[in-house]
Amino acid sequence: MLIAFNKPFNVLCQFTDRSQPPRATLAGFGLPPQVYAAGRLDYDSEGLLLLTDNGNLAHRLTDPRHKQPKTYWVQVEGVPAEEKLQALRDGVQLNDGPTLPATVQLLDPPPVLWPRDPPVRFRKTVPDAWLAITLREGRNRQVRRMTAAVGLPTLRLVRVSIGAYRLDDLRPGEWRRC
Repeated sequence: MLIAFNKPFNVLCQFTDRSQPPRATLAGFGLPPQVYAAGRLDYDSEGLLLLTDNGNLAHRLTDPRHKQPKTYWVQVEGVPAEEKLQALRDGVQLNDGPTLPATVQLLDPPPVLWPRDPPVRFRKTVPDAWLAITLREGRNRQVRRMTAAVGLPTLRLVRVSIGAYRLDDLRPGEWRRC
């Protein structure tokens, strides 16, 4: 079984949380029993999360050797100059080493998405832009660290695809069988 789930902002990619007070988890969304997340999506990120009850499938989806492309729509602070976009495309140096080259496009017009709760901070004097970034690796908070490294802090991050699997029209908290 494979499930596509639109993980809302501020939800953990696990079914339990021992924090005090506990944070929202996958347990609150009526997912089928015996599935677990194939990969991770940060607490403060949104979008496509795949869940499965098949360990071999989870391995194929998440093992770096399979290099499944993952595409994110990323709202960044500032208007990216071509040099910054090219730096992301070429790969940037992070504290844990250089990243692989990425596919990066400016999204103009910005994507139409659901409102986020709480909303992204808005500042009249600081413009923002949306990028589509596709990676073939998956380090901890990689997209956020990459955009910060080129001077474009991430404001909102939404994963829209993993390999052939797409978020499509799923609303936050909704899921479907693939």
